[in-house]
Amino acid sequence: MAAAALSRRALLFGRTAAEAPAVRPPWALAEAAFASLCTRCDACVRACGEDVLARGADGLPRFEATAGECTFCGDCARACGTGALDASLSPPWELRAQVGPGCLPAHGVVCASCRDACPESAIRVPPGGRGAAWVDPALCTGCAACVGVCPADALALADAPLEAAA
Repeated sequence: MAAAALSRRALLFGRTAAEAPAVRPPWALAEAAFASLCTRCDACVRACGEDVLARGADGLPRFEATAGECTFCGDCARACGTGALDASLSPPWELRAQVGPGCLPAHGVVCASCRDACPESAIRVPPGGRGAAWVDPALCTGCAACVGVCPADALALADAPLEAAA
């Protein structure tokens, strides 16, 4: 059995990394359609100026949330000649940051790294930086600016579509 890949943070905190489902680039079609249209040419990966797209083990492009922030510039979608990425989709995805139980302020450690990194000011930390951070889903774009800066690896992106206004 192959050993699970560990991030440095996971190794430090004694956690093994569970293989999470791949996060596809912004504007990706639904998984089955995306996988059937994508030719694995890496045009979107090469076009990404933020270097947050990479070729996954399956050969398909994936978004690496810990690598940095997606600015939703659209270069990846423009580079895709197959239609696997459709720039007409709005929003580009329905991912939102989620705060996990490892959040340092939830355990009495003053930290606001995620809040400080968020370009949309979507993350709140209680006064004094003590108490679990929380994400305002109406403001969060899922850019992942907060994910890579979290010293406890407590943030992740998850599918969280906003409900239509009544």
